[in-house]
Amino acid sequence: MKQLSMRSKNSLTGLLFISPWIIGFLLFTAYPLFYSLYLSFHQVRITTQGIQTKFVKFDNFEYAFAVDALFTQKLLTFIQELVLSVPIIIVFSLIIALLLNQPIRFRNFFRMIFFLPVIIASGPVINELISQGVTSLPSIKEYAVFETMLSTDSFFSKVILYLMDNLIIILWFSGVQFLIFLAALQKIDKQVYEAAKIDGASNWECFWKVTLPSIFPMIVVNTVYTIVTFSIFSLNPVIEHIQSNMFQINTGFGYASALSWIYFLLIAAALAISVGLLTVRGKKNYA
Repeated sequence: MKQLSMRSKNSLTGLLFISPWIIGFLLFTAYPLFYSLYLSFHQVRITTQGIQTKFVKFDNFEYAFAVDALFTQKLLTFIQELVLSVPIIIVFSLIIALLLNQPIRFRNFFRMIFFLPVIIASGPVINELISQGVTSLPSIKEYAVFETMLSTDSFFSKVILYLMDNLIIILWFSGVQFLIFLAALQKIDKQVYEAAKIDGASNWECFWKVTLPSIFPMIVVNTVYTIVTFSIFSLNPVIEHIQSNMFQINTGFGYASALSWIYFLLIAAALAISVGLLTVRGKKNYA
């Protein structure tokens, strides 16, 4: 009985410590979230008497896909950019982490350089860089080999063109992922590599058989982080479109809430598909 009382006391103490977070989550996250879901099924008008709502069922969602062609266009463009950018960011950050995990001179300085964009990465800064043309590499397009590739209207040429136009932005989003990979690489026991080398494994085999399985959980973490960061970026055209419809007379908060939930479900589906594919592939290759 005394032990049960002590457990109850410890549980109560723990609840008291986390109660500020629980209250804050319910008031400032859960309530606005479900209220926006409620508004998505209503036509919302803001008047001097307060917020007036009219139940319109699924009209806001139907309007988003059947009438608002600009939203569907921006949504499809975002999906294409997401599919292209996320693997590139993951691969690039892993390569940089592998390079800067080697015993080279000034590696702490180079680590700082690669993480520096994360500190100053804000919407106004990147928007100014984009307006000045700093985020693309236009001079590369002048080479004959790139002109030949870009002249063909194929998926590969579109990928190359996207990389050249957004290379700096992609590098800009790789800072946190690089640090996560670097921390994971430093946790791998060097004796595992020594044992593999004794068994005759090459550096390439060590990477595929030792390094990659060891840091695979971090690949999943970085994939989730990259998708979320890419989707909530302030210059995201989908978010800008949602914000632009909030105060319009013919759409308003109800329609903007519906667009937000469509976008949220899309991101949730992208996260579920990405994590599911990575988990299944990881169990198949590293089980």
